[in-house]
Amino acid sequence: MKDAQEVEELQCEIAARDTQVASLEHDLKASRSDVTMLRLKIDDLLHRLYGRSSEKLADGQLDFLGDAEKDETAAETPDDESTHETPKEKRRKPRGGRKPLPEHLRRERIVHEVPEKDRACPCCNETMQSFGEDVTEELEIVPAVLFVKQHVRPKYACKQCQQGVKQAAMPPRPIEKGLPGPSLLAHVLTSKYVDHLPLYRQSKIFQRLDIDLARSTLCDWIAVCVEELMPIVSELKRAVVASRVVQADETPIIVLENHNKKKRRQGWLWVYRNTIGETVFDSRPTREGDGPREFLADFTGTLQRDGYSGYNNLSPEIQHVGCWAHARRKFHEARHASPKEAAVALRLIGKLYEIEKRAKELSDSERQKLRKKESKLALAAIAKKLDAWKADALPKSPLGKAVYYAQAQWKTLVRYVDDGEVDIDNNAVERTIRGVAVGRKNWLFAGSAAGAHRAAVIYSLVESCKSAGVEPFAYFADVLARTTTATARELTPRAWKLAREHASAKA
Repeated sequence: MKDAQEVEELQCEIAARDTQVASLEHDLKASRSDVTMLRLKIDDLLHRLYGRSSEKLADGQLDFLGDAEKDETAAETPDDESTHETPKEKRRKPRGGRKPLPEHLRRERIVHEVPEKDRACPCCNETMQSFGEDVTEELEIVPAVLFVKQHVRPKYACKQCQQGVKQAAMPPRPIEKGLPGPSLLAHVLTSKYVDHLPLYRQSKIFQRLDIDLARSTLCDWIAVCVEELMPIVSELKRAVVASRVVQADETPIIVLENHNKKKRRQGWLWVYRNTIGETVFDSRPTREGDGPREFLADFTGTLQRDGYSGYNNLSPEIQHVGCWAHARRKFHEARHASPKEAAVALRLIGKLYEIEKRAKELSDSERQKLRKKESKLALAAIAKKLDAWKADALPKSPLGKAVYYAQAQWKTLVRYVDDGEVDIDNNAVERTIRGVAVGRKNWLFAGSAAGAHRAAVIYSLVESCKSAGVEPFAYFADVLARTTTATARELTPRAWKLAREHASAKA
């Protein structure tokens, strides 16, 4: 009996030890997982601080995969002769040489003559004759020159009756009875919103030119310009909302409460762009879905955007299309934690972009046919891989997050195949945000909600100018002088450019 009791006690002790060991193994596994996640976060932060921001991979960068992985990837992607282009010979870039200076620049000739006493021939003492010249060009600059434009209006009256005085009317001015002309206002706008030069720096530059223009004065000028230009932005909004396809994105900015630097909050600039490049920024105090819901209240087409939930509660008449650049970015971020899986994903997504590269010059209907023929096979291979990785990837790991994002957005990610007018991603609208991203590193914050609204108005016109191939300074200098004499529809950047091209061709 005693032996049986001891055996039972030992068995209970062994069971308790086994439970304790299992618990410790579980804790150790969890700790190792936490350590791995923390290391990945540190690596990611170090890469964000000191690494390359570009997601472009160099040729052969994914070749660390084993042959089996490569063969498996190749087997699951379309194997049509039309999908494999013959490698083109790399063209060598011409080496050396300097580009000639543009012909439109003013030339100032400085002739360096041989003194007349030195022109005698050393052999026969006859005077030498000129037979040509060498011209060496160097580029110079004259700093900004401010000048005063005087509007002179002679007065006329009858000398005998001294009545009926006549005088020409003043031409339209951006600021009635104000100091600045259209070109100066255009300079201030482009300096801040194109060249990212804050107003206090502009004020110091004017001081070096012996002109005293306070920052508050420049701010008031921008406010007046926004009032004049607002109808044009409203016309751009009408055109964007009336489009069949719109891309959307958003970016944060810091907004002060009534210019109080101690009271700052995060505001948002939402961006909407149609397929021809007309762009509208919309300033909102939060990132909530009220912004796109109000802006797109009358929109009934296709909206391409990322996976942010703020776009979910829009009108049921809007069809949502996902962005493959965002899905790819998740796998790009997972390439250090799960190199093999990330490399396979990047290679498969790369197949989609190879197809898009060939479809770039096609019509919408031809692009749609090519996508249905080839892109659907590549998408099926990606879906198969996502299902396989989901079973093993930890939900909070970089690979798990990438897989979850792709599968959660899958219905929207594959819709671009059925519409040749829709892009594979919304990189076009993301590129319009770059100006804001660079600008806020310089001007740091908007002084108030009104300041954020003004920035949205000017950025709308600046980015619309860029997409239309219009030089912003020339546009603002001309439009600010004509806001009272032309309609808003005639003054949108694209219409402005077409009118100038027509006038130039006619001339």
